[in-house]
Amino acid sequence: MESLKRTIGAIGIWSMELRGAARPEVREAAAELDQLGFPALWIPGLDGPGAVDDVEHLLDAAPHATVTLGVLSMWGQDPAVLGDRWAALDAAYGPRAALGLGVSNAHSAASAGQDYGKPTVSMARFLDGLDAAPRPIAAERRLLGALGPRMVDLAATRTSGWHPFLVTPQHSADQRARVGDEPLIAPHLAVVLDRDPERARAAARAGVGMFIGFPAYRANLARLGFGEEDLVPGGSDRLVDALVAWGDLDAVADRVQAHLDAGADHVTLHVLRPDTDGAGLPRRQWRELAALLPRFTARTAH
Repeated sequence: MESLKRTIGAIGIWSMELRGAARPEVREAAAELDQLGFPALWIPGLDGPGAVDDVEHLLDAAPHATVTLGVLSMWGQDPAVLGDRWAALDAAYGPRAALGLGVSNAHSAASAGQDYGKPTVSMARFLDGLDAAPRPIAAERRLLGALGPRMVDLAATRTSGWHPFLVTPQHSADQRARVGDEPLIAPHLAVVLDRDPERARAAARAGVGMFIGFPAYRANLARLGFGEEDLVPGGSDRLVDALVAWGDLDAVADRVQAHLDAGADHVTLHVLRPDTDGAGLPRRQWRELAALLPRFTARTAH
């Protein structure tokens, strides 16, 4: 297949709501995202079961898009089974699926009856399993949910690149300077299309605030210069504003451009909504974000 850099463009949609993709309303929404021109759809692995099935449903519903599982916890996964599933997806839909992998945490490893060990060693062993599978998943079809420098180095040498969560543009700049131009950097960016600071920050904290308490994210945010006064439950205003793009479309475009200027190749846009917007698929916000596609198409057209 072509490199992910060429196929996924500069912006894509990351969505928890696109899980459960067998549901008619999700398939309809995925088809609309495809028609709107988004070249990449991203879904989280969550607890694992059903994730690859959802990738298949999205590939079917969005025939022009690359679909990435970003990211699936490696614990409890069988490399040979994953290889077989990816080969079947390729046969049915063409090589449009990419696999993002993460080490999650020691609890996840223990729940799968495995030893967490050293994260990079454990992930390298899993990648060895993918390489040795009867139907291996090629390195250019893989990504890691890397944050720290050692996992970034592993991603740069064993996969197409990495998909970091809860990072600022500085993270891309720092890691790009370390590993060079070749690896793909595709950061997650939470987005709140609301100009009211109070509502927007409340939506941000409800959507991603809980992750700030996770040790891996706290350690990475500390590396990026945030102190204990920022790493409070839900995050300080300074931290929320640094991690989440809120405001109008121009504000979101500015943040995307900041990531790209810092060395990222692709930014995954994760819509968070104020409580007043209700539940369900954020299709209105996705339509609004589609207006950004022409701004960034020229960057990847050549």
